Amino acid sequence: MIIERSEHSDWYSNAWLVADEAKGNAVLIDAGGPVQPLLDRITELGVTLDAVLLTHHHYDHIAELTTVLEAHPGTPVLAHPIEREVTEHTTGDLTPGERLKFGNLEFDLLLTPGHTAGMVALVLDGETKEVFTGDTLFLGSVGGVRAPGHTTFEDLRASVMDRLLTLPPETIIRPGHSESSTVADELENNAFVRIWRGLDPEGSGSCKVNGEPAELILLGPDYDGGHKAWVRWPDGSDDLVPGSVVER
Repeated sequence: MIIERSEHSDWYSNAWLVADEAKGNAVLIDAGGPVQPLLDRITELGVTLDAVLLTHHHYDHIAELTTVLEAHPGTPVLAHPIEREVTEHTTGDLTPGERLKFGNLEFDLLLTPGHTAGMVALVLDGETKEVFTGDTLFLGSVGGVRAPGHTTFEDLRASVMDRLLTLPPETIIRPGHSESSTVADELENNAFVRIWRGLDPEGSGSCKVNGEPAELILLGPDYDGGHKAWVRWPDGSDDLVPGSVVER
């Protein structure tokens, strides 16, 4: 198994190349760029690019999709039907519950809404189990629910706790931004997850979010070195917002 990552220097978004072996079969997962190093590796390895698999539609995950298609015309581009509605160049569906096979690569598809309604995680079975989580779960953090196409805090929490973190502890997490982790590490060390597991108490304290009053439950780390905030509104509903919009 060959897995290689290319990270954008500004967005920290990852594009992933996954191949079963040299001269075998390969896919790209997301195309936020820079994709050229991965395209070069496809040539060096002599693999066949069978598909581009998109976790979701946000620009920082599809910005260089056209570059991929210029280099490999006709390559299938697959995404969840909800994400396809707002994404150009897609040609087919990622259907949660189904298994995709490309050569010796096999992916199970999980629907993980929250950050977007059609967010899909791809679970790769091989010598090790790997899960490509898009913008749902990161090293030490979780996705927000304020981006275009988002759903709810409850969806995001369920996606993390009931789908992704029920995978075997040794499963390697390959996120949509920044560095990798494991299920075991996130269960133990992720500040959001620790509260959701009942290991740590919720915080409390008044704050303002874009000038609106709220209660600050957690100001946790985010993948870019900043913060992600879990806040509770006066009506009792919870939210995940960028730390930059929170005033204490």
